[in-house]
Order: sequence, then structure tokens, then C-alpha cells
Amino acid sequence: MKTLRMANWRPVLALVVLSAIWGYNWIMMKVAVKYAAPFDFAAIRTLLGALSLFILIAVYKKIQRPDYIGQIALLGLLQTTGFFGFSMWALQAGGAGKTAALVYTMPFWVVVFAWPLLKERVHGIQWPAVLLAFVGLMFILEPWQMHSNVSSKLLAVMAGISWALSVIVAKTLRQKTRLDLLSLTAWQMLFGALPFLVIVALTPSQPIHWQSSEFIVALFYNVIPANAVAWVLWLYILGRLPAGVASLGLLGAPVIGVLSAWIQLDEQPGIAELLGMACIALGLLLLSVQGWIRLKFHGELAVDAK
Repeated sequence: MKTLRMANWRPVLALVVLSAIWGYNWIMMKVAVKYAAPFDFAAIRTLLGALSLFILIAVYKKIQRPDYIGQIALLGLLQTTGFFGFSMWALQAGGAGKTAALVYTMPFWVVVFAWPLLKERVHGIQWPAVLLAFVGLMFILEPWQMHSNVSSKLLAVMAGISWALSVIVAKTLRQKTRLDLLSLTAWQMLFGALPFLVIVALTPSQPIHWQSSEFIVALFYNVIPANAVAWVLWLYILGRLPAGVASLGLLGAPVIGVLSAWIQLDEQPGIAELLGMACIALGLLLLSVQGWIRLKFHGELAVDAK
């Protein structure tokens, strides 16, 4: 029973770690776009991230051509090209905290798509959690002030939609076959990097300031913790938690992003943003209580835990 409980809480712990990694990465990405064009940085980040994973795979096992290569390529286009490309583009004109919050409309798109496509229905205490999270994100989004930075806000929401669609693709893939997480992450990242290379080749941009130590730190953080490690964690989580629960659990990341931007970049949130973060935190608390109840009385947190 002790081993079972530890196994059930591993994806929850992975979710907490991932929220912290991705939450702070909004600061790192905002720093990076000071020294490199968004798509130049995206191309370098994803290529180096994929390369690091393929090297790791080569050390421990043989690199093999994956099955379902079409769906893995689609996953890369949505999870790497769409999510990261729209995010970096939004960061060029928008603040790190605001962009982070808007990208995390993703869980609500996942709930919308997962209901008809994955038959994952929202139930029980998840409903008030979803409502609180929605209210919180509306406070942060401030649709009543769409006259300012409209393009940046829309790009951030597009990043969230692309990410949500990648969740559906990843869950569908895992239902078809048992996938090696390292291999899946490496291949989707490689496929997702290819459109960035085309964009960089066709679009003139400012030179990258390689001499900046800030840029090097931001690049390292993006390649290893926020890219290679984080996507392995994310695909691991998706294999053990329902898509809606996993996505809502990540709502801690924009809170971390907003607070980090406040402390480090002096992007002070307004009253509406603070109210939004409070609603999101309460929604996460409700999800945590639900997880504890299911573990305590049913011995199972994930509907498809293996």
C-alpha cells in the first residue's frame, strides 16, 4: 500500500516541480528576447534541447525511428512550434507576467477539447475549481482593457490553444501505444524546431548578443530545465493524470510567473491581477483536496494510472 501511494503521488510531485520550472522560465524568456530575436532564440533553444535528448538516448540505448511519425510530427508542431513560437512572439511586446497568465488559458481549452475527443468529463469538485480558475484568468486577462497590447494578448492565447491541442494529441498517442518518454520528447522537439529554421532563414533579424552572460544563463535554463527536462515531465504527467486535471494543476505556473516578474522585472501587478492569482490559488487548493480524497478513499489518483 505504501508503494502504491508513493506511485500515485509521483505525478503530483512532478506537476509541482514542472509548475515551478515553467513559471520562472517566463522571466528567462523575457530576458532572452532582449539579446536575440524571438524566433532565433526559439530555433536555438529547441534544436539544442532536442540534441541534448538524442545524446542522452544514444548513451543508454539505440536511437530508433518512432512509430506514428505523423502524429509525433503534429505533436511537435503544436507543442513546440505553436506553443513556444507564439509565446516568444507575445513576449517581444508584452510583459512576462501578463503573457504567462494568458498562455495558461490552456487548461480551459483542454477541458473543451478533451470532453468530446477524449471523453474526459469534468465532475465533482472540479467544477468550482474550473470556475475559480476561469474567474482568476479573466481578472488577469482584463478583457475590458483589450485596447492595449491586443496583438500580444492574442498571441499569448494562441500559444495556450496550441498547447491544449498538443495535450489531446499526446493523450491519443499514449492510448495507441506505450511510448518511451525520452524518445517521444526528442523527436517531437526536433520536428517542432524545423519550422523555426525556415522562419529564421527567410526573416532578417538583429544579431544575437552571445557575449551577454544574462543571455547565456537564459539559454541554458531554456535548453535543459525548461525544455528537455520539462517536456519529459509533462509527457510523464499526461500518461498518469487525466488531461483536464494535469492542465488545471499547471495553473500555479502563471502565478509564479507573475510574482517573479514583479520581483525581478518590476512588473507590478494591479488589483485585478492579484485577485486573479488568489482565485487561481483557491482553485488549485480545491484540486489538491480532491486528489487527497481520491488517494485516501480510493487508492487511485489517476484514471489511467499504470
